[in-house]
Amino acid sequence: MIDHLDHLVLTTTDEQACIAFYVDGLGMSLESFGEGRKAFRFGHQKINLHVKGKEFEPKAHLPVPGALDLCFIASVPLDEVIAALQHKGMVIIEGPVMRTGATSRIRSVYLRDPDLNLIEISEVAS
Repeated sequence: MIDHLDHLVLTTTDEQACIAFYVDGLGMSLESFGEGRKAFRFGHQKINLHVKGKEFEPKAHLPVPGALDLCFIASVPLDEVIAALQHKGMVIIEGPVMRTGATSRIRSVYLRDPDLNLIEISEVAS
Protein backbone atom coordinates (compact mmCIF):
# COMPACT_ATOMS: atom_id res chain seq x y z
CA MET A 1 0.00 0.00 0.00
CA ILE A 2 2.85 2.47 0.79
CA ASP A 3 5.58 3.00 -1.81
CA HIS A 4 7.95 5.65 -0.48
CA LEU A 5 8.37 8.68 1.75
CA ASP A 6 7.52 12.00 0.11
CA HIS A 7 8.43 14.38 2.93
CA LEU A 8 8.69 14.71 6.67
CA VAL A 9 8.44 17.73 8.93
CA LEU A 10 11.26 19.00 11.12
CA THR A 11 10.50 21.46 13.92
CA THR A 12 13.28 23.90 14.81
CA THR A 13 13.88 26.57 17.41
CA ASP A 14 16.35 28.47 15.20
CA GLU A 15 15.33 28.69 11.55
CA GLN A 16 18.56 30.30 10.31
CA ALA A 17 20.85 27.82 12.10
CA CYS A 18 18.73 24.95 10.79
CA ILE A 19 18.89 26.28 7.22
CA ALA A 20 22.66 26.72 7.49
CA PHE A 21 23.08 23.11 8.70
CA TYR A 22 20.95 21.43 6.02
CA VAL A 23 21.77 23.73 3.09
CA ASP A 24 25.37 24.84 3.70
CA GLY A 25 26.42 21.81 5.73
CA LEU A 26 24.65 18.92 4.01
CA GLY A 27 24.13 20.46 0.57
CA MET A 28 20.33 20.26 0.41
CA SER A 29 18.43 22.87 -1.61
CA LEU A 30 16.24 25.43 0.15
CA GLU A 31 12.77 25.68 -1.37
CA SER A 32 10.02 28.16 -0.56
CA PHE A 33 6.38 27.26 -1.16
CA GLY A 34 2.87 28.17 -0.08
CA GLU A 35 2.65 31.24 2.09
CA GLY A 36 6.13 31.57 3.53
CA ARG A 37 6.82 27.88 4.03
CA LYS A 38 10.31 26.45 3.62
CA ALA A 39 11.66 22.99 2.85
CA PHE A 40 14.97 21.26 2.23
CA ARG A 41 14.95 19.28 -1.03
CA PHE A 42 17.26 16.35 -1.78
CA GLY A 43 16.79 13.56 -4.32
CA HIS A 44 13.06 12.93 -4.70
CA GLN A 45 12.23 13.89 -1.11
CA LYS A 46 12.03 16.95 1.06
CA ILE A 47 12.00 18.01 4.68
CA ASN A 48 9.39 20.67 5.45
CA LEU A 49 10.47 23.14 8.10
CA HIS A 50 8.32 24.35 11.00
CA VAL A 51 9.48 26.88 13.57
CA LYS A 52 8.51 25.97 17.15
CA GLY A 53 5.43 27.97 18.13
CA LYS A 54 4.68 28.92 14.50
CA GLU A 55 3.85 25.48 13.09
CA PHE A 56 1.52 25.09 10.13
CA GLU A 57 -1.75 23.19 10.62
CA PRO A 58 -2.33 20.38 10.76
CA LYS A 59 0.78 19.41 12.71
CA ALA A 60 2.04 16.58 14.86
CA HIS A 61 0.35 16.26 18.25
CA LEU A 62 3.53 17.30 20.09
CA PRO A 63 6.01 18.87 17.64
CA VAL A 64 9.31 18.96 19.52
CA PRO A 65 12.69 20.15 18.25
CA GLY A 66 15.39 17.51 18.65
CA ALA A 67 13.13 14.44 18.57
CA LEU A 68 14.14 13.11 15.13
CA ASP A 69 16.62 10.38 14.28
CA LEU A 70 17.17 10.52 10.51
CA CYS A 71 19.33 8.42 8.21
CA PHE A 72 20.37 9.71 4.78
CA ILE A 73 22.12 7.69 2.06
CA ALA A 74 24.93 9.78 0.58
CA SER A 75 25.32 10.38 -3.15
CA VAL A 76 29.11 10.15 -2.84
CA PRO A 77 31.42 7.74 -0.97
CA LEU A 78 31.26 8.11 2.81
CA ASP A 79 34.95 9.04 3.01
CA GLU A 80 34.17 12.10 0.84
CA VAL A 81 31.27 12.95 3.15
CA ILE A 82 33.52 12.70 6.20
CA ALA A 83 36.14 14.94 4.59
CA ALA A 84 33.51 17.53 3.60
CA LEU A 85 31.94 17.55 7.07
CA GLN A 86 35.33 17.97 8.72
CA HIS A 87 36.29 20.73 6.27
CA LYS A 88 33.10 22.60 7.24
CA GLY A 89 33.85 22.15 10.95
CA MET A 90 30.89 19.84 11.51
CA VAL A 91 31.42 17.43 14.40
CA ILE A 92 31.03 13.69 13.80
CA ILE A 93 29.95 12.16 17.11
CA GLU A 94 30.27 8.51 16.04
CA GLY A 95 31.56 6.49 13.16
CA PRO A 96 32.19 5.32 10.69
CA VAL A 97 30.35 2.21 11.90
CA MET A 98 28.46 -0.61 10.22
CA ARG A 99 24.67 -0.62 10.58
CA THR A 100 21.63 -2.31 9.07
CA GLY A 101 19.70 -0.08 6.67
CA ALA A 102 16.29 -0.51 5.07
CA THR A 103 17.58 -2.67 2.20
CA SER A 104 21.19 -3.60 3.03
CA ARG A 105 24.14 -3.14 5.34
CA ILE A 106 25.31 0.46 5.52
CA ARG A 107 28.43 2.25 6.74
CA SER A 108 27.49 5.36 8.74
CA VAL A 109 28.62 8.47 10.58
CA TYR A 110 26.51 10.40 13.07
CA LEU A 111 26.22 14.09 13.88
CA ARG A 112 23.65 16.40 15.43
CA ASP A 113 21.84 19.31 13.84
CA PRO A 114 21.35 22.63 15.73
CA ASP A 115 18.21 21.26 17.46
CA LEU A 116 20.13 18.09 18.49
CA ASN A 117 18.28 15.79 16.10
CA LEU A 118 20.47 12.75 15.40
CA ILE A 119 21.61 12.73 11.77
CA GLU A 120 23.07 9.57 10.27
CA ILE A 121 24.78 9.78 6.89
CA SER A 122 25.50 6.45 5.24
CA GLU A 123 26.75 4.62 2.19
CA VAL A 124 25.56 1.21 1.09
CA ALA A 125 28.20 -1.32 2.13
CA SER A 126 29.83 -3.47 -0.53
